[in-house]
Amino acid sequence: MKLATIRTADGTAAVRVDGDQAVETGAQDVVSLLRRDDWRAYAAAADGRRHDLHTVEYAPVVPSPSKIFCVGLNYRTHILEMGRELPSHPSLFAKFANCLLGARDDITHPSNTEQLDWEAELGFVIGARLRRATKEEAARAIAGYTVVNDISMRDWQWRTPEWLQGKAWEASTPAGPWLVTGDEVGDAADLEIRCEVDGTVMQRSRTSDLLFTPADIAAYISQFTTLEPGDLVATGTPGGVGAARDPKVFLRPGQVVRTVVEGVGECVNTVVEEKA
Repeated sequence: MKLATIRTADGTAAVRVDGDQAVETGAQDVVSLLRRDDWRAYAAAADGRRHDLHTVEYAPVVPSPSKIFCVGLNYRTHILEMGRELPSHPSLFAKFANCLLGARDDITHPSNTEQLDWEAELGFVIGARLRRATKEEAARAIAGYTVVNDISMRDWQWRTPEWLQGKAWEASTPAGPWLVTGDEVGDAADLEIRCEVDGTVMQRSRTSDLLFTPADIAAYISQFTTLEPGDLVATGTPGGVGAARDPKVFLRPGQVVRTVVEGVGECVNTVVEEKA
């Protein structure tokens, strides 16, 4: 099953994707849908207003998660290109709900950064409350998978050893276009992940290269905080980021970033100059 949040004349609506149609479920967005104990059966049975999938406008798949966690240095290839040792625990940082963009929204190039970088990521969304869980319990609590690009402002990120100021910019992080349940993609164990800039492949890897799996990450986070339905986790980026190239390469206004996870979907976002 695929679930998305779309923008409508009345606000937003959670929809089930059926072929080339988006069927409203009656929930305001995917977060509120996942907060229902019976969300799978409810979404599967929904038969609300229908929209042509080719004309819908996507909001972030989870517009208002209570928490967004991201994992740094989680693909073996990326860890090596950054000159780091393999970590023994996930390296975590946070984002905020106002960081999120829809799958076709523009990425603003802020005037006060010169190092806007791409980071293609597999995201997953929590579908059940999770606290001090085992890996097996965490796997069962994952509602599904989505596409994320952790657009990063490297000149801000590296101002201090902490990354938050380079990662949590408003309207910087595409997430969508939808959530795909694990049964459709083999629980995302071995999917191609790719980032293209103006049609040139900059990153290509497979989720099997992840050091910590989605279940590992969710179980780990749940040891210190409760994960709630609708919470979003980005699992890290593979090798090929602009900051690791020689010479370094960064995004410019007018460029198009395409982020693809095999079987899950794609985000296509144009970089635009910040308005005065």
